[in-house]
Amino acid sequence: MGATDVAFGKDDNDQAAQFTAPNVYLDLRTTYATAPGGAIGIGFGNTSLFSVLGAIALAAGHTPSTVPTHIKLPTVHAVTVDIPLTVDLNDRVSVYGGVSVNANTVPLGGWTDIDIASWNVGFQADLYKQNGGALPTVTVQSTITQSLPIGPFATTNFNNVIEFDYALDEDQTKGFFFGLQDTRVVVQSASAEVHPSMIGYAGGYYQWPNNWKASARVGVQSFGGVDLLNRTLIQPFTQPIIRLDLDRMDDNDNRVFGVMVQIQWIPQPSYQLTFRTPLYLTGN
Repeated sequence: MGATDVAFGKDDNDQAAQFTAPNVYLDLRTTYATAPGGAIGIGFGNTSLFSVLGAIALAAGHTPSTVPTHIKLPTVHAVTVDIPLTVDLNDRVSVYGGVSVNANTVPLGGWTDIDIASWNVGFQADLYKQNGGALPTVTVQSTITQSLPIGPFATTNFNNVIEFDYALDEDQTKGFFFGLQDTRVVVQSASAEVHPSMIGYAGGYYQWPNNWKASARVGVQSFGGVDLLNRTLIQPFTQPIIRLDLDRMDDNDNRVFGVMVQIQWIPQPSYQLTFRTPLYLTGN
């Protein structure tokens, strides 16, 4: 309800008729990812996965005597399940918070046990809605992720995104967007430093009458690298990144199912495959 509705004093019956309960759901996201040996890349949004790969890289770099310098650490495979409880307060603002569980491969072979890897809280808000006008919709998203358990390699990640979405039709079924993502990481140990990551990207989307929606993002990621014990553990890089999404929406534009594929060069290729299966507790 807008401020003007309150100012002009609509009666209680009108307000009750217009009240819509918020969407409340578990926005389950299951991700399988690979990262080249001794490398990490933040990518689009998934700082819970970065927490896992970052801890592995820092732990490996902290004990160089156990691995000869001429032997490259193997590629890491990880499976992460994000379980944020999400509340769409209205069509402009959503808040969320939850935990992530993880399992990953280890250098000597095999997989670790499934365990809680991090918790996160955040929000997403439309600062401006296009609504058929000449200016694009402006959306901001901010997430804080704390890795677990707390220890010398624990990280606190601050991920912020601003995106501009210009729809080409009134129903917003097709359009293009561009945006910027900024990620800052604080390591518990003073002996390690993760430098900032920035991603600039552009893309577009199209939604068919049967409510399938496809979107693509192409951008450049600039990562400042990782320092540990006064040496460079992971070199800085500036490399391309690609993300492709396919979502099944309902008639109220709520996601029913989604799949995302991401390829980022860090500088060797790193792959992510994510399935989104939201479980609606209440919804429109």
